[in-house]
Amino acid sequence: MGKPSAKSNLPRFAVIGFGEAGGIFARAFAAAGAPRVATYDIKFDAADGAPSMKQAAKAAGIVAADTPAEAAREADMVLAAVTASSALDAATAATGYIAPGQLYLDINSVAPSTKREAAARIERAGGRYVEAAVMTSVPPYGIRVPMLFGGPHGRVLAERLRPLGMAIEVVEREIGYVSAVKMCRSVMIKGIEALVVEAMTAAHEYGVADQVIASLDETFPGFDWSKQAAYMAGRVVKHGKRRAEEMREAAKAVADIGLDPLMASATAERQQWVADRVDRDRFDGRKPTIGDFADIFRRQLKRGAP
Repeated sequence: MGKPSAKSNLPRFAVIGFGEAGGIFARAFAAAGAPRVATYDIKFDAADGAPSMKQAAKAAGIVAADTPAEAAREADMVLAAVTASSALDAATAATGYIAPGQLYLDINSVAPSTKREAAARIERAGGRYVEAAVMTSVPPYGIRVPMLFGGPHGRVLAERLRPLGMAIEVVEREIGYVSAVKMCRSVMIKGIEALVVEAMTAAHEYGVADQVIASLDETFPGFDWSKQAAYMAGRVVKHGKRRAEEMREAAKAVADIGLDPLMASATAERQQWVADRVDRDRFDGRKPTIGDFADIFRRQLKRGAP
């Protein structure tokens, strides 16, 4: 008899959340030849977007389940890729269907205390919880995005997923450790994005944007502030709602150590400000400059938006 193929050793996957990250992972699992990939998204229950989302899943060879329990029924591993504000709710719901010994991979960007509570609920229900921190934007890396796995079951799951090409570093520490890495990083990265929105909107209104960019380039040589500022502003426009939710969790992480999360909370507010006022698809098909973004933000000020 020959050796079993790599595909035959792949897990059966359930992906809860078929948004940007969940969709990328689910499609990659299916394309790799996993024996079964099923997904469920809360938007499947909505009349307007459900048919197109379900059809997109089916077209990729993914089972579009009617409930999370149906998606997880035959799975070896459940991957939770929901919004930060829904992460604990998703884990709570999973306690009603998680099978004994079933792995639950939580890639949501939430505070360490939230991950610990989610882990406790999954473990009490008989599942095996794996904490994950996704260390940069999933696009353009796709399934190869750098990730940290933590908790007692992280190494076991990493060994099963690495044949797919996933870039996983296992950190054999307590639940909450890798999320602390992610949250502290987010205070910096999402904070810089919020500063770019605020500083560049004001700089263009005052007519001093070129001088500000030149000064930043001199202070941080090689960074290319004009290009990076446009990229950061674009990420806020496209993902401001999700980033605001993540930053509320980052603020919780900071508050949990007894430090007033002034910066993290303000970052959440600025990210939400953009999400509430600018259509996330506003620049689809274009490569806008930071000036284009600043003009859109300035229009909100002309309308009296605070």
